[in-house]
Amino acid sequence: MLLPDFLDPEKIINAAGPWALWVVALIVFAECGIFSLLPGDSLLFTVGMFVALGAINYGSDLQTMVIVCAVLIVAAILGNISGYWIGKLIGPPLFKPRKGFMGKVFDPVYVDKTHGFFEKYGPKALVIARFVPMVRTFVTLVAGVAKMDFRTFITWTAIGGIFWAVGVTVLGYFLGQVPFVHDNLEIAILLIVFVSILPMVFEYVMAKKKSKAAKAEVSA
Repeated sequence: MLLPDFLDPEKIINAAGPWALWVVALIVFAECGIFSLLPGDSLLFTVGMFVALGAINYGSDLQTMVIVCAVLIVAAILGNISGYWIGKLIGPPLFKPRKGFMGKVFDPVYVDKTHGFFEKYGPKALVIARFVPMVRTFVTLVAGVAKMDFRTFITWTAIGGIFWAVGVTVLGYFLGQVPFVHDNLEIAILLIVFVSILPMVFEYVMAKKKSKAAKAEVSA
C-alpha cells in the first residue's frame, strides 16, 4: 500500500486483533485531541467495512454497528474535550515557533488559519472542520486557546462528532459490502483521503480568487 504502516488502517486493525475497536478508539481520541497526523477518516471507514465482513463482531451487524459507533462517538468527543483544555491551558507555548518535527506539527500558522475558519463559520466551524483532516484537530485546540464558552463548544463538537463517527463508519459498512471496494481497499482509502481534503483545496482556490479580485480592484 502507498501509505506507511503506521497510517495503514487495515494493518492497524489486523494487528490489534480482538482489541481492534479499542485501538481505533484510542487513535481517534488522539487525533481529535492533539495529534493531527493520524488516519481518522480512513480508520472509521475501514472499521465499518470490517463490521460488514464480520471481522469485527459483537452480535448481529446492527448490534455491532451500534456498539462501534457509540464507542467512536465517545472517543471523538472526549478527544475534542482534551484538545480544548490543552489549548486553553497551554495553547500559546504549545504553538510557539520552533524547529524540527514538533515545529511542523504545532506550526503557529495553523492557529492563524483556524482563527480565520472560526471568523467565517462561527461555532459551526466545529462541525464543518470535523470532516477535514488536521483542521479538526487544530480547530479544537484553537477553540481552547480562544477560550470559547465551553457549553457552546461541547454542543457543537458533540454534533460534529456524531455526524462524523457515524457517517464515515456507516459509509464504510455499506461500501465494504461492494466486492470492488473490499478487494481494493487501498484505492478506496486513498479516495477517502482525497475527498476529505477537497474542502481545504476549495477554500484555498476561493481565497486565491478573492485575493486576486481585491488586488485588481485596488489597481483599477
